[in-house]
Amino acid sequence: VQLQASGGGLVQAGGSLRLSCTASGVTFARYDMVWFRQAPGKEREFVAFISRNGGSTLYADAMKGRFTISRDNAKNTVYLQMNSLKPEDTAVYYCAAGFLVPVTLRREIHGYTYWGQGTLVTVSS
Repeated sequence: VQLQASGGGLVQAGGSLRLSCTASGVTFARYDMVWFRQAPGKEREFVAFISRNGGSTLYADAMKGRFTISRDNAKNTVYLQMNSLKPEDTAVYYCAAGFLVPVTLRREIHGYTYWGQGTLVTVSS
């Protein structure tokens, strides 16, 4: 199983980026997908979750209204649209996949089995 994240880069505060994560070696439509991020010197934190059919989404409070998670099961890809970016959004962003992740674990790292390599997002002030 491979998860390939892409789309990171350098952007000015207030700008936008769209991250993508494409899965291979797994029946993508059977897996819940999530984005986490890890800033330098900090723990990995939950960003957004989407259920396997896209019918349910969750966001960390700091991202609500700015970030949108979506998926295209025909393309085995999950997206994270990030708008109104702030310097504090600077981090490595990771996608992950989990099978039937319980509600209580959807914001937790150990709810997910497969992880991508991460893509760096840098927001300048």
